[in-house]
Amino acid sequence: MARGFESKDVEFQQAEAQRAKPKGKPLTPEERGAQERRRTLELALARAQADLAAARSPAHRRMLEQAIEALRNQIVEA
Repeated sequence: MARGFESKDVEFQQAEAQRAKPKGKPLTPEERGAQERRRTLELALARAQADLAAARSPAHRRMLEQAIEALRNQIVEA
């Protein structure tokens, strides 16, 4: 019975390894860096939007709105 579980685990690991393989051509270091930068900007934008939803002070809201606009511009340029 233990062998059945082991073989299922091996089968699962093999399936996960296949799923994790990148599809398409390999990225250059520059392309990888650009993707990482874009993802970082998107995460910062999401955080700023969440902070804006919770902000109470008008000055803080203005600052966050400006930050959101700047992040959106950077994402477009990236």
